[in-house]
Amino acid sequence: MSAAPQRVRIREVGPRDGFQNEPEVISTDDKVRLIELLGATGLTRMELTSFVRADVIAQLSDAAQVLSRAELPDTVAVSVLVPNERGLDAALEHVDRIDDVSVFLSASQTHNAKNVNRTVEESLDGLSRVIPRAREAGLRVTGVIATSFGCPYEGRVDPDRVFAIAGRLVAHGAQEIGFGDTTGMANPRQVRAFFQAAAIALGGGDEIELTAHFHNTRGQGLANVLAALDAGCRSFESSFGELGGCPVPAGATGNIATEDLVSMLEEMGIATGIDLPAMLTAAREAQRILGRPLGSHTLTAGPVDWQAARPAQPAQPA
Repeated sequence: MSAAPQRVRIREVGPRDGFQNEPEVISTDDKVRLIELLGATGLTRMELTSFVRADVIAQLSDAAQVLSRAELPDTVAVSVLVPNERGLDAALEHVDRIDDVSVFLSASQTHNAKNVNRTVEESLDGLSRVIPRAREAGLRVTGVIATSFGCPYEGRVDPDRVFAIAGRLVAHGAQEIGFGDTTGMANPRQVRAFFQAAAIALGGGDEIELTAHFHNTRGQGLANVLAALDAGCRSFESSFGELGGCPVPAGATGNIATEDLVSMLEEMGIATGIDLPAMLTAAREAQRILGRPLGSHTLTAGPVDWQAARPAQPAQPA
């Protein structure tokens, strides 16, 4: 690896990206309790919900209640996902509780059509109105590009196509671009080359933040994080308990687990600002509420305990 950074930024997306993919109905009370547990971990960025039609994602139909009820430290920047202008209208009714909005589309035409029933160009046209309106309301905007590394329907996705879409989002006012490995198709060599090229194409740095969103579908999520770090990426999204996923391919696991990401980075000497035991407390509570084991490795094995791992000292002679 090249020189590792001293610190990275992590956005917790479990309350939105994680919950929306869970088959069990999660009560608003449970959502609020889990969000407040996450708020006690030291997280500074959290995506709480999405303003989508209830008949599309019933799990998130309580978005307004979750936003109004969850009590978080002032240090936590709250974000919500909005699919279109109608979603933004709903979000703006709670603008005093929101710091950021995320907008999204896919790099793949087929995935975009299946996901939002629009062409990529139609999505970009809609976002050309959503992003400026959000900025005018004083909100920070992240443009999320799904299937940035590969599409389950179309296969390989040309990075230049992804960067062109990202450039359009930036031109409309997005301050951060999230690149999503939506179905866990990326590999470390591909990721390293991608983020090296992205930094050249989009500038990165202080003006445009480049964020990586990996899924652990094929067990390569943390390896991809290392590759992105090596290429200069300093911002990541993850989901506590490894909640979430994607319906394609069948049986796909979720996002990389926040506690696994934090454990790896902190063991490498890279600060996250997140209290790992507190994060594990939140993940255990999610596991209890859902009533089944979750995929997080650190949740299963626990954090590294160097004291316990220390070999016994030989007895001193009397």
